[in-house]
Amino acid sequence: MLELAPRPAPAPGQRIRNAMTCDVEDYFQVSAFAPYIDRASWPTRECRVEANMDRILALFERHGVRATFFTLGWIAERYPQVVKRIVAAGHELASHGYGHLRASDQTRAEFANDIRSAKALLEDIGGQAVLGYRAPSFSIGRDNLWALDELLEAGYRYSSSIYPVVHDHYGMPEAPRFAFYPNGTDGLLEIPITTVHMMGRNLPAGGGGYFRLLPYALSRWMMAKVNREDGQPALFYFHPWEVDPGQPRPEGLGAKARFRHYINIDRMERRIESLARDFAWDRMDNIFLNRP
Repeated sequence: MLELAPRPAPAPGQRIRNAMTCDVEDYFQVSAFAPYIDRASWPTRECRVEANMDRILALFERHGVRATFFTLGWIAERYPQVVKRIVAAGHELASHGYGHLRASDQTRAEFANDIRSAKALLEDIGGQAVLGYRAPSFSIGRDNLWALDELLEAGYRYSSSIYPVVHDHYGMPEAPRFAFYPNGTDGLLEIPITTVHMMGRNLPAGGGGYFRLLPYALSRWMMAKVNREDGQPALFYFHPWEVDPGQPRPEGLGAKARFRHYINIDRMERRIESLARDFAWDRMDNIFLNRP
């Protein structure tokens, strides 16, 4: 039975803490590039995730931001020092699966193996329990809700994989906008990316290409509206490749994929810096799991 999670309450006199999250993957691994980049070519491509993560971790340290990093097992295996830096800086280490395969493109057995192998790898390198999972491209929805049972069975406590919006690649618009238990409080906690409800639909307000496309002032207004009017923490996400305008540009990309990936990418790092100043931020587990 679906149940909404209790609303996280700020301490007296404090602002609402919002959840800052980063999906740790490289530019050639994004789902929009899948038709153009052969997965078999990944090991031969220039990886830039390590340098980009150093910039992000330094930015967060300057502003006292603690965040959750949903990390690919493929990245962790090749760059274990990235995982160790995340943990050493006081951030939460979480799972993005092993090889950025959409949950909706896997059988139940394949998915179970993917989430378990990624969790074990991350915990071995990071030395801390991995409680959270985010499906690549928010690929859990009405047709594969069994994935939530597999996550719970594998030892995860929460997921951030159902996006309550209409989108051509993902989305479950009828899902709740805020943290909920899809199968009751004994099951997994699902924590959606932030949306605002306007004009009869949920509009994305928590990162991704929309954050780069829209004016920063509008994104800031939407997140503040969720804090102020809904009394809920906002959940924001981005990727290391989004702060890297100098990344290699694969040939032959379709116009839609090229637009979505590169729009305003040169402004992203400054916008993350603005977010760090304009809101209070914390890790997912601290906000949603470690409540009194």
